[in-house]
Amino acid sequence: MNSVITGNFRPPFFPSQLSKNSARFLFRPFTTLVFTRSLTAKAPIAVEKEESGGGGGSCGLACPICYNPLTVISDSPIYVGSTVGSNLQCNTCKKTYSGTQTHLDLVASSGSKQYDESMPLATELFRTPVVSFLYERGWRQNFVFGGFPGPEKEFDMAKNYLKRVLGGKIVDASCGSGMFTRLFAKSGLFSQVIALDYSENMLQQCYEFIEQEENFPKEKVTLVRADISRLPFESSSIDAVHAGAALHCWPSPSTAVAEISRVLRPGGVFVATTYIVDGPFTFLPFVNAFRQNMMGIAGSYFAVSERELEDLCRTCGLVGFTCMRNGPFVMISARKRSS
Repeated sequence: MNSVITGNFRPPFFPSQLSKNSARFLFRPFTTLVFTRSLTAKAPIAVEKEESGGGGGSCGLACPICYNPLTVISDSPIYVGSTVGSNLQCNTCKKTYSGTQTHLDLVASSGSKQYDESMPLATELFRTPVVSFLYERGWRQNFVFGGFPGPEKEFDMAKNYLKRVLGGKIVDASCGSGMFTRLFAKSGLFSQVIALDYSENMLQQCYEFIEQEENFPKEKVTLVRADISRLPFESSSIDAVHAGAALHCWPSPSTAVAEISRVLRPGGVFVATTYIVDGPFTFLPFVNAFRQNMMGIAGSYFAVSERELEDLCRTCGLVGFTCMRNGPFVMISARKRSS
C-alpha cells in the first residue's frame, strides 16, 4: 500500500505552546490533510533481553566517548531510585561515570570540574527549573491546539509501530518529565525502558513523577542524562527509540537520527512525533533562509513536508518510512534495515 490522503476539515488554529521552544508559526488557514503510509505487515523480529543491575557486570550502556561497554563497578543497581552511588567505568578509556539520586550522568563532559558548555537556546530552555516544572503541568497540554491527540492516544498510535519489537529494550529519547516513559513501563510491553534527556531538571521531574506512582516497575526503568547526538549505547544494541514532541528541538536532527540509526538493532524501530509547518508560504523564497536562521539562533528545527522527514530518515540509514498527519501534528516511523 503506497499512500492514502484524505480530507480532514479542521478549523484553523494558532497554538501558543506548540513546540518545545518559544517560536510561533502560522499554519495554512484552510483544509488540512491526513497523510498516511503503510508497510506490509511483517513478523516480529527476535529481541534480546538484558538484565539491568550492578555488581561488576555489563549494564547495557556504553561510554559516550568511545562507545565501548560500561561496567558497573559498584554494588548499587542502576534502575530508577537506586542510582545514587552508582559508578560505571569504561574499560577502554578508563573514564568513570557516576549516578545521582535521580539519574546516571552519561554526557561526554561528565565529571569535568572546570569545563562547561552551553547548548542552543531551545535546549537550554528545557534545562531551566521553571519550564521543567511546568512542562507536564500545562505546557504539554496546549499541544492539542496543534493537532497532537494527547499522550495516551499518541502512546496507542506508537504501539502499532512498535509491534515488531515488543519485549525488547526501548529508549524514550528526550523524555522530558517522563509521560511516555511511565506509559511504556506500566504497559509491560518492554523488558527495559531507558528515559534519556539532556536536562537535569527534566530528569528530576521524571524521577518525582515516578516516585508518586504506586506499584511502579522501577526495576525496568533507568534514567540517563545524555546528549542525543552522542548516545551512550553500543551500536546495534537497542530495539526501539521513541521521541515524543522532540525532533524539532534537536540542534541537529540529522546527527541525532544518525545516532539513533547506529544504536538500533537490525529491524529496530524509530518512532517520533513533531509538527510540520506547510501551506502556501513555504514556497516563498525567504522561508528557507528564515528557517536556517532560526535553527542557527534557537537551535530548533521545523519541517515543511512529510517528504523532508522521509529524506532525513533515509539519509541516516533508516528504511520503511511511514507517517500519520493531523494538521501540523505528524507521527513518523522508520526502521533499521534487517541484516
